[in-house]
Amino acid sequence: MLRLLIEIVDNKALLGARASAEAGEPRVDARRRLLEAWLPAAVAEAHQAQGWAQAGAGELQPASADASFRRYFRWSDGAHSLIIMDAPPEQEDVRPFIRIAGLLAAAGVKTPAILAADPDQGFLLLEDLGARTYLQSIQAGVSEAELERLFAGAISTLVRWQASSRPGELPDYDEAVLRRELGLFPDWFVGRHLQRELTAGQLADWDVLCDTLLASHLAENRVFVHRDYMPRNLMTAPGEPGVLDFQDALYGPASYDITSLFADAFFNLPLAERENWVRRYWEQARAAGIALPERFEEFLGQSRLMGVQRHLKVLGIFARIRYRDGKPHYLDDAPRFVQYLRDACDQDQRLAPLGRLLDSLEL
Repeated sequence: MLRLLIEIVDNKALLGARASAEAGEPRVDARRRLLEAWLPAAVAEAHQAQGWAQAGAGELQPASADASFRRYFRWSDGAHSLIIMDAPPEQEDVRPFIRIAGLLAAAGVKTPAILAADPDQGFLLLEDLGARTYLQSIQAGVSEAELERLFAGAISTLVRWQASSRPGELPDYDEAVLRRELGLFPDWFVGRHLQRELTAGQLADWDVLCDTLLASHLAENRVFVHRDYMPRNLMTAPGEPGVLDFQDALYGPASYDITSLFADAFFNLPLAERENWVRRYWEQARAAGIALPERFEEFLGQSRLMGVQRHLKVLGIFARIRYRDGKPHYLDDAPRFVQYLRDACDQDQRLAPLGRLLDSLEL
């Protein structure tokens, strides 16, 4: 584990760090120096705002990284712990994170408080919600009662977020975005990973499938959509889940987030159990005034088709991360998503074109 001692620095250090970055020093090292220069004043600001005693010398350790260019560090001086988001501005913009955090907080959803921010440099100092995600808890082994508590909390939080939805606050999850996401599958997973080009017959099936999916998605009620509402992005914070990684939120189909929650890349739930949780969400959401179909079977069908769109997108993203960004391990979970697609084909005759496509690609 990387261990850095953070001490107070003056403006010369900050200027030196910027000069190193501009002079072509390797990006990660230059980012590190910029962070070290920015952090002491940010930590002092956070301590003052929280009414804490003056910060002592702290240690900075890697907390996590994700499929994007963002990195996270945890700073601790023994008395207090904080999280730093490092988002290189040439690839990432922290402003959507700041704005959407406000929408979530207004809805009563627990998110990391933003204690200091420098959008121009791509740094945020955040409240530390702990080190244990839902996914880590599930993978470590939880009792049936604990799993019930975790997912019940996730559903209640999601309903609260969706009930606060209103148009004009977030970009639309519209047909153009949905088609662009679907295109990742033939472009990256089929074309780059499988090294194949779709035949005329396969393209015909693909076009029919895309039209079927889009007709369903665009007919749904629109709500705030997190887009990665899954156990890896939910923290086991006291009382309710802490929600992370929400910077890509859009205004789109109501079935998207609940589908993501129970069809995850990193763990499996039996199909009947997934459908039971979706039903519980449907009941709570309707009770909260969210406009969902009156018949559960209709909503389940929407969720199933939404899942197909997401799974195809994710397969394309995993391939892109592998071949463009040099992160191969994400493709290790591709078979799980192919099985999700197969399960959906077995349940819904509208997905016959997808079944033929998977057969012809030998997936």
